[in-house]
Amino acid sequence: MEILEETLVNVLLRCPLKDIARFRSVSKEWKSLIDSDFRDLYISFNSSSSVSWSIIQTNPHKLTLEIVGHHGCERWGLSRSPGSLVSFFAETTITKLNVLACTDGLVTICAESSDGSPMYYIGNPLLQEWFRLPQPPFRNFERLRKNERFSESGLVTKMENGVVVSYKVVWLLTHEGKVQFMIYSSDTGMWWRQFVPCLHTATWSGQDKSLALNGFLHWLSNLTSSIIAYDFFGGHNGVDGGCHIVPFPGKDDELRRFRRTFTTSEGSIVYFNEFRVNGNRTLRVWRLVKYTDIGLEEQWQLCWEVSLASLIELGIDFFPVVMHPLKSEIVYLWSRSNKGLILFNLRTKVFNLHKETEDARKCMDGCVLSFNSCSEYMRNIYRYFLSSVQTGPNHLYFTQYVVPLWLHHLPRPNPT
Repeated sequence: MEILEETLVNVLLRCPLKDIARFRSVSKEWKSLIDSDFRDLYISFNSSSSVSWSIIQTNPHKLTLEIVGHHGCERWGLSRSPGSLVSFFAETTITKLNVLACTDGLVTICAESSDGSPMYYIGNPLLQEWFRLPQPPFRNFERLRKNERFSESGLVTKMENGVVVSYKVVWLLTHEGKVQFMIYSSDTGMWWRQFVPCLHTATWSGQDKSLALNGFLHWLSNLTSSIIAYDFFGGHNGVDGGCHIVPFPGKDDELRRFRRTFTTSEGSIVYFNEFRVNGNRTLRVWRLVKYTDIGLEEQWQLCWEVSLASLIELGIDFFPVVMHPLKSEIVYLWSRSNKGLILFNLRTKVFNLHKETEDARKCMDGCVLSFNSCSEYMRNIYRYFLSSVQTGPNHLYFTQYVVPLWLHHLPRPNPT
C-alpha cells in the first residue's frame, strides 16, 4: 500500500492544481492524502512553475475588470485568464460590476442592481465559491456610502501554511485626525466599528484604493509623500496606537519623472520610478522592509538601479504599471508610442513589447498574455502619472489578482 501511495504522490506532483481539485472528490483516501503533508511537497516540487495572474483596474470603467491577463501557466493549467473566472449567480439583474479588492486569491466585488442598490460579495473565483456580505447594521448606512470620505476597498487575510484561514473586509470613513474602520470578520460573521488615530487623513477621499499585504492595508497619502499603513491582524503598534506613516525614499526625488505609486512583488511593498541624473535615465526599485519610523535608509532597501538606455534608443515612451507579483526582476510599463505593454527584465535588461492588437502569445514568465480594453484605460489615466501635472489627489489605478499557490476554500463564519 505504501508503494502505491508513493507512486500516486509522484503522479499527483506533476498535475496542475485544477486537476488536483477534482481528484479530491475521487475518494476519502485521495482527499485525505491531498489534504495532508502532500501540500508542502507539491508547493516545493512546483516552486519554479509559472502562476496565472491578472492586472485589475481599480477605476470604475464600463464592465471591464481585468485589463491584462496571464493564463496557460503551469501551476493551475488554466485555459483562460483569471479575470474571466470572476462570475457568479446574483439574485437580480446586475448593471455595474466593480472589483473592490484582490488579496491572496480572494476578491471583493460590488454589484449594482437595476434599481441602483449595491450588493457586496467576497469569493474565491477559482473554486467559484461566493458569499454575499450582510449589510452593515449601522444607522444611515445609505447616506454613509455617499459620503466623499467613505471607501469600501479594503480586504486583508490571515494565512497559515500558505492557506487563507480567515479574512476581514474593511471599509473606512475618515475624520480629521482619525479614521473609522468598519470591519466584517469571517471568524465572527459580524460587523463592528473601530476608531484609529491617524494624522494624515485630511485629504483622503472615497475614491482612494488600498493594497493589502501580510495583514496590512496600505494607502497613498495625499498630504505628504508617504504611504499610510495599518495592521489588522498583528496588533496596533503604529504611531500612537494608530497608523504607520512611511515616507517614500527621497534620494534625488526632485529628479523623478513620474508621480509616486506602489505595487507588490514577492511578498513586499515595492516603489519604482524613473530618474534623470547627469543626463542618464535610470529605473530605481525599492522594497519596503520596515514600517517603524527609524529613518528612510532602514525602512526602504534599494533593490535595482538599472539604465534605461535600451528603451530610450528605440524612442519608447512609457509610464509605470506594476511589478510582476512573483518575479521581482520583471517590471511592467505601458508604452504610449507603441500602444503596448513592455515587460522589462531588470536583471538581463531584455524587454518584450506586447500589443493589444496582436494575437495572444507567451511572455517572459511562460504565461499567455491577453488584453481587455487595456489601451483605452491607459489612455484615460496617462496624464495622472506625469510629475509635471501633479494636481488633485493621489490614486492607485492598478491591483493584481494572483491565483493562490494551493487550494483553499473561502473561509466561512463559524456556525452559531
